[in-house]
Amino acid sequence: MSDVRRRPLVALALVMSLAALALVAGQAPGAGGALDGVRHRVLVSTDIGGTDPDDQQSMVHLLLYADVFDLEGLVSSPYGPGRASHILDVIDRYARDYPTLRSHSDRYPAPEALRAMTKQGEIDVAPYAGVRRSTEGSRWIVERGRAADPRPLYLLVWGGLEDLAQALHDAPDILPKLRVHFIGGPNKKWSPDAYQYIVTHHPALWMIEANATYNGWFVGGDQSGDWGNASFVTARVAGRGALGDYFVALLGGVIKMGDTPTVSRLLRGAPEDPTEASWGGRYVRAWARPFATFERLTTAADRIEHFAILELVLPLGDGAPANPEARLVVENQSLVGHVDAARRLRFRFSPKEAKTYTYTIRGNVPSLEGRTGAITAVDPGPDAAARPDAGLPHWWTDDPAPAAAEGVHHGAGTVSRWRRDFLADFAARLERARIPAAAP
Repeated sequence: MSDVRRRPLVALALVMSLAALALVAGQAPGAGGALDGVRHRVLVSTDIGGTDPDDQQSMVHLLLYADVFDLEGLVSSPYGPGRASHILDVIDRYARDYPTLRSHSDRYPAPEALRAMTKQGEIDVAPYAGVRRSTEGSRWIVERGRAADPRPLYLLVWGGLEDLAQALHDAPDILPKLRVHFIGGPNKKWSPDAYQYIVTHHPALWMIEANATYNGWFVGGDQSGDWGNASFVTARVAGRGALGDYFVALLGGVIKMGDTPTVSRLLRGAPEDPTEASWGGRYVRAWARPFATFERLTTAADRIEHFAILELVLPLGDGAPANPEARLVVENQSLVGHVDAARRLRFRFSPKEAKTYTYTIRGNVPSLEGRTGAITAVDPGPDAAARPDAGLPHWWTDDPAPAAAEGVHHGAGTVSRWRRDFLADFAARLERARIPAAAP
């Protein structure tokens, strides 16, 4: 590209970065959050109990605020070993604190009510089609989506998208009621087929796709004194009831809580407008969701946007067995290939970082066995948000402007700037588990 053609893009990126800086510096959270007295319907889909205990941390936080929401479901939707029993483990701690919490607010739901709304969702990643079968969890999403309540249903996705994809497949009529906030990044990496099904077949869905913004909960912001990720737990969490002591034992007593921005956005901010500041971040209209197909093995010279969906389409070649099977092995993933009607293998992969990935194909297909390739994932341009996709009218994502970032994490600065506010409020909630309210 010539310097003359590049100048308008550079100027546009500069203008957008300055605009983002102004928003980060000056905009306070709007009204309409649960702490303003607005009760929101909430259903959580979580991979709690999987490889990262931060979902347990986020579940502790959610239950301490359960009196300001109308909680309607807790669905276990893991790609790994997590199960509904892990949700019930946290509820057991909540039950021990319930009498003390109840002294502060009679709106805290009874432990029995929370157990009744805990459902098991899909335990396997979706196949290439993006959907497989209905589950107790997906059917519960449908039931709550069809409930005779005029309010939207905020569906907070802390893990895989499988149960959401299945619910939309089985009951597309619930789509107008849903307000989805998806913690993508590593979760998108494990749900590429369910994700692609949703963006292809349900583009009118109201969706916040947060691939990086959530990092602002534990990266950056004011971490001085008791506000550090470890020091806060020692000073403000330990000894605060059964829930606090449970929290201390997770992740070595260090805050992560990567899914909590989905909740905090509903606590302080204007939930219906993701472009406004909130404790859970500020988002921009999504540009065309990055997707790239290669009908060959790729090399490090091939580039895609990180958090994109890469699809490899490879011929089986000579000598393929009647029932070919193959996997794309990349880092800690072993992605199952799909054989299409033209006898080609299709693999989907979503890179969660901007770097070069290498992969190897393993299986029973002689022409592909042991073959290797690479792909380089890169950041989107800072002006990407200037090109919102008209085909995704209610889809938002991380702000790519440098002023909104926290280090390498796009949009994370729109969360981390509120760190002292949201942690101080969390600390006050933890005190409810320790000290009963004074008698009137």
